[in-house]
Amino acid sequence: MIQKQITKEEIYELPLKAFEGEIIVIDHASDIHEVLPEIRQQKILGFDTETKPCFKKGNSNTNDVALLQLASAEKAWLFRLNSVGFPPVLAEIMADENIVKIGVAIHDDIKLLKSLAPFNEGGFIDLQNYVKEFGIKSMGLKKLTAIVLNFRISKSQQLSNWENPVLTNGQLRYAATDAWTCLEIYKKLLLKKN
Repeated sequence: MIQKQITKEEIYELPLKAFEGEIIVIDHASDIHEVLPEIRQQKILGFDTETKPCFKKGNSNTNDVALLQLASAEKAWLFRLNSVGFPPVLAEIMADENIVKIGVAIHDDIKLLKSLAPFNEGGFIDLQNYVKEFGIKSMGLKKLTAIVLNFRISKSQQLSNWENPVLTNGQLRYAATDAWTCLEIYKKLLLKKN
C-alpha cells in the first residue's frame, strides 16, 4: 500500500539520492541535432524546466526558461535554452504524442516553453494528476519521491542562477535528478497499477 502523505521529518530520515547516469549539456545550437536521434528513440522521458529566479518583492518570475531537462533511466539531456534558443525540432518533441513526457506541475513549464515557440503539447503526464489515482495527497516532487521511491532528493540548487555562463556540477546533478525522479515515480506507480 502506498503512503498518502509524508512529513518533513519522515523525508529527512530517508537516504539522499541523485541521478547517477550520464548528463549531456547542450549549450550550442549545433549540438541539438547530435542528441535528437537518441531522444526520439525514447518511449518515455522525465521532464522539467528551470528559470532564473527573481527575488524582487511583488515581482513574479517573468524570465524565459533557461534550461529544459529530459531524462531516461540512464541519460539526462540538459538544453540550455538561454544559449541555444527553442528551435522547432525541440518543439516537435514537446508535441510528439509517441514520446511520453512525465513531470510535476507542468502547466507553467509548458506555458513558458510555448512563449518561446508555439506548439501543441502532446504526450505529457502531470504526476500531480496521476498520483490522485493512488490516493496520494502530497504533490511536490520532493514528497512524491519520498513516498513512491523511498529516498529524498536535494532541492538546494532550486533557486540558483540557471543563466550562469557555466553551470556547476551541483546544478547539473540537481537538474538531471528532477527530471529523472519524475520518470522513476511514474514507472514505479505503473508497476503497482498493473
